[in-house]
Amino acid sequence: MKLVIQRAKNASVSVDGSIVGKIDKGLVVLLGVGPNDTKQTADVLIKKLINLRIFTDENYKMNLSLKDVNGGLLIISQFTLYANCKNGNRPSFTDAAPAKLAEELYEYFVSECKNLGINTNTGIFGEHMEVSLINDGPVTILLEG
Repeated sequence: MKLVIQRAKNASVSVDGSIVGKIDKGLVVLLGVGPNDTKQTADVLIKKLINLRIFTDENYKMNLSLKDVNGGLLIISQFTLYANCKNGNRPSFTDAAPAKLAEELYEYFVSECKNLGINTNTGIFGEHMEVSLINDGPVTILLEG
């Protein structure tokens, strides 16, 4: 599982011109699922994600977590995180999980974040989406599990 995490002042995701998910202060998470990922993989990354201290404290040090700042999550599925560009100029996506597994683990990831009391919004799995955000910092973190 691969996560690209961006600290945001605000963010939204649209499908067919309509906003389907949005947050104010929080994290935008682009989530890709690999073929060997499991719920246990997701659990480890969820714990890391919500406790990651990447928000600034009163001394402008990255010392606060998503929970500390009562931030939101905007989680967007993105199989292209598994693009393989080693051969030629056209990416191969054979390293990504099959759609059924990817959707199952994406939905599990989202539901577990919600179960932890985090304000969690999403895009729509498998749809063409447009993501807008103001990256705060900018801060962008990569996590893999």
